[in-house]
Parts: sequence; C-alpha cells; structure tokens
Amino acid sequence: MRDWQRFAYDPGLARWAMAADRVATDVLADPAQAHQYRYGRTWFVGVDALPNAPDGSLEGVPLVGSVLEGLWHGPWHSAQLSVTFPGYPQRMEGESEGQHRFRVHRDAAHVDGLLPMGETRRRHLIEPHAFILGLPLNDVAESPLVVWEGSAAIMKAAFTDAFDGVAARDWAKVDLTEVYQTARKRCFESCARVALTAKPGEALLLHRLTLHGVAPWTGSEPCEEGRRVAYFRPHLDNPADWLARP
Repeated sequence: MRDWQRFAYDPGLARWAMAADRVATDVLADPAQAHQYRYGRTWFVGVDALPNAPDGSLEGVPLVGSVLEGLWHGPWHSAQLSVTFPGYPQRMEGESEGQHRFRVHRDAAHVDGLLPMGETRRRHLIEPHAFILGLPLNDVAESPLVVWEGSAAIMKAAFTDAFDGVAARDWAKVDLTEVYQTARKRCFESCARVALTAKPGEALLLHRLTLHGVAPWTGSEPCEEGRRVAYFRPHLDNPADWLARP
C-alpha cells in the first residue's frame, strides 16, 4: 500500500463512530483514566482506552466498512482513544525545551512501534504493527494527523539495512536509535508534510512505516469535546512481516 489512504464515507463505519463517540465521553470523564492526560490536559493519550470487543464491535454496533474488507483477520485490540484539545501541546513537566520544540514544530513525528527503552531511552522495535487505522469520532478539523509523503520507503530501506543478517526473532534487541534519527532527518528534508483530516464515517489508513505525528491546535475557538480519533494498530506475530509485507 502507499503511505496513506483516505476512505470515503461508509454508513456502517459512521454508526460505529457514533457509538464510539458516546463511549469516549464516558472514558474521558472516568477518574481511572485520568493518568492518560498529558501536556497540561491538552492531549488524552488513551492507549487501549476504548472497550471494544475482539471483533471490534462497541455497544453492540459492529465494526464494518469498506476499509475493513480483507484488512485484518485476527482479533481487534482495545482501540486507542486519542483526543487533542485547544492549546495542544502545552509544555509538560520534565520535558526539555528541545523536546517541546520538536512536538510544536515537527508534530512529534515518529514511526510507531519503536519504543524508547531503559534510562537512556534507546529505540528498539518492540511493537511491530500491521498498519495504523484512524477512525474519526467527531467532526473537528483542528490538530490534524500529519504524514510525510514517501517516508515509508525511506524507513523501510534504513531498517532493512539495520536488520541485515539478524534473525527476526532478535530484531527487538537491535538498537535503532541512530538509524531511525538519520532516516527521520532525511524524511524531513525530502518528503512533503501532508495534513490529513477526515469526518466520522471516513477512515485514514497508514502504512506502518510512515513517519507521522499530530499537528498543534492553532485555532482559538472553544471546543470542549476536542478532536477525537480511534486508532487500531494490530500486532504482527512474526516481526519479519514488519518489513516483508506490502
């Protein structure tokens, strides 16, 4: 697949988004989920926060739509509920000035699954995902998802070289920090930054190696509900598929 695809409105997916939005309101108000707020409460990370069933359904509403046809045959994990609010991102306690600038000016651009490990926060492939599926839950265009067009090919070439001669079962042991940073810098220099917006019932599908992030909230209008998006990132059982699959 290409770096990203936008799928047109699907009534089945719109029904699911409406149900998910109702659930999201309760999740955001749940004291047990208060730890998911970041950056001066301008971002709710929402990891595994949506209580969907393994078949993706929520409140009895099935997860259906053209984007899902043949996309994934395994169980669906609990979706991330990512919500940005006006003022995102405020500087978080303990965050360096450089880290804050990167979030503001580079949208905290990243490739999913490369997690910072240990005290030195070295990057390793811990979560090889099959794809990134973003499903908007409300019609808010602020703080959009952004991608760098053509970045997946750059990342694939860099990681293919880094894993050369290493058995896939050992990929998580390989320190990818410098390789990742160099490839990301090349993406910034040579790839167009594209802001992606979509409405409930539509879908955004990203290649798992696409460099992406979330843009700052630039508008001044109040929006108490924030921009709500559910994200699915199914885990690949075989790490080799992370580079081998289209």
